[in-house]
Amino acid sequence: MREIVAPGRIVGLDMARCLALLGMVATHALVAFNADGVAVVQQIAGGRASALFAVLAGVSLALMSGGREPLPDPARRAVGVGLAVRALIVAGIGLALGLVESGIAVILTYYGLLFLLGIPFLRMRARSLILLAAGWLVVVPVLSHLLRPQLPAPSLSSPQVESLAFPWQLVTELTFTGFYPVVPWLAYLFVGMAVGRLDLTTPATALRLLVPGLLLAAASWFLSSALTGLDGVQRALVTTYDGPRDIGSLSDNLTFGLAGTTPTGSWWWLVVRAPHSGTSFDLAHTIGCAMVVIALCLLVSRVAPAVIAVVFGAGAMTLTLYTVHVILRSPELWPDDNTETYLRHVLFVLGVGALFRLRGLRGPLEWMVARASAAAAGSVGTPSGHTSGTTRSRTP
Repeated sequence: MREIVAPGRIVGLDMARCLALLGMVATHALVAFNADGVAVVQQIAGGRASALFAVLAGVSLALMSGGREPLPDPARRAVGVGLAVRALIVAGIGLALGLVESGIAVILTYYGLLFLLGIPFLRMRARSLILLAAGWLVVVPVLSHLLRPQLPAPSLSSPQVESLAFPWQLVTELTFTGFYPVVPWLAYLFVGMAVGRLDLTTPATALRLLVPGLLLAAASWFLSSALTGLDGVQRALVTTYDGPRDIGSLSDNLTFGLAGTTPTGSWWWLVVRAPHSGTSFDLAHTIGCAMVVIALCLLVSRVAPAVIAVVFGAGAMTLTLYTVHVILRSPELWPDDNTETYLRHVLFVLGVGALFRLRGLRGPLEWMVARASAAAAGSVGTPSGHTSGTTRSRTP
């Protein structure tokens, strides 16, 4: 009988990746607004699903570079070379998907750059990564607030192949002004790398993530709500808001989410927690939520790992399935925003994921990226799959 779960595979992480993918699909394929304002699904998944993906990217980065113990220099350099190739391929797929008229803010180009910028930090351990993430989410949003007025205005479109002809515009969007600005988002990656430096096979580790995650998510939510509820803050936000006003009140806009960044007309924008706002409160809240989801997935997957592995098999091939999902959102295929369309996407994602898991197959794009990454790592002397005896997990 074919082995459903490969040795060393952490099923809980696949489950979390699958949930992140389904959350992103929900924000793409369901109506975001109804008669009551912002739809509940959008309020739950908006901003949190993509943040979960970014945190999981950091987990994968840590696992591929040694897990609990960072690899020694020679092996780590080889892994870094393989990761650089992986990052460039993923970014290239993202640029190609930008050509599809899907209406989706494609994350993959940002995701590839996020991976690339994480490579210099592979030597760091969990404690150092947590301290770095904490400082990053406090300082970098302020830096971004100061810097963005000096940068070109974002195009508000997904990076695509043609964007390469305008390198400065592309770089500034990917790093600071776009939908998923990579420099602030490094806080997600650092937290994920810290998680990946823990022993993810024990329930105690899951609880170590669950409780702080709950506290961080709740504290950032309530503190931001208290600050933005002040009359003076409300007036400052209303008078300096320069986003679209055709989808309801400012409150609706903040509940729905922004386009990756906040306006810069008032320093009070740094206290909002709107999805995709990139503030310290947004980063802290979504990091806390990601920690909770990962912790719960690690715990639940211990009950029936083989069953979870099949049901959430899509989490082992998210790069392929996300790519197909974007293509399916093109006008000729499944472009509508309704429950029926969402269920089609969900059934497709879960069905293909389960089939590939049962057959012991890797996603086509995952296979291609892994081969290229391994070849690049091998060219400098160490296989990219080398670890220090810890658990492993492949990236999407």
